[in-house]
Amino acid sequence: MNPLTKLGLDLGPLLVFFTANALYGIFPATAAFMVAIVASLTATWILAREIPPMPLITAAFVLVFGGLTLYLNDDVFIKLKPTIVNGLFAAILFTGLARQQSLLKPLLQSVMELTTQGWRLLTWRWAWFFVVLAIANELVWRNFSTDFWISFKLFGVLPLTIAFGAAQIGLMRRYATPTDEVLTEGAE
Repeated sequence: MNPLTKLGLDLGPLLVFFTANALYGIFPATAAFMVAIVASLTATWILAREIPPMPLITAAFVLVFGGLTLYLNDDVFIKLKPTIVNGLFAAILFTGLARQQSLLKPLLQSVMELTTQGWRLLTWRWAWFFVVLAIANELVWRNFSTDFWISFKLFGVLPLTIAFGAAQIGLMRRYATPTDEVLTEGAE
C-alpha cells in the first residue's frame, strides 16, 4: 500500500475525532470516531487484503470503549482507552521479550531487517514508550479538562510518537542486517 494512503488511513479516524469534538463535543466525536475507524479498516482491507494487528486491536478497543461511552453517557471510557491500549501493547512486547522474542519483528520485518540484538533493543524501547504514553494519558485525563485531554492527544501524543519513531532511526541503521548487494560487493 502507498505509504501516504496508509498514513491517511491510520490518522484519518483521529482527525475525524478531533474535528467532530471541536464542532460538536465528545459524545458525537466518539460516535464519529467509531464510524471512521470501521471505514478505515474496511478501506485497508479493500486496498491491501489484510489488516495489521495493531490497528485491529485499536479498533476493537475504540468500538468497545466508545460503545460504553455512548451507552452509559460517560466520557471516562473513551479517555481510558489509550491507557489500556498502550498498556496492552507494552505488556505484549514485554511478554515477548521475556520469552526471548521480539514481537515487533513479524510486524515490521517486511519494512526493515535488523539483527537479533537490534530487534530486541527496538522492542524494549517501544515497550517502554507505550508505558510512558499510558502513564501520560492517565495523568492528563485525570487532572485536566476533556478539551485539554483531546488537545494533548493531537498536539502531544502524536508529535511525541513521531519524534520517538524518528529517534529510532540511528538504532535501526546501527543494527541493520547487510543486504545481499552489500554482501556481493564485499566478496568481489
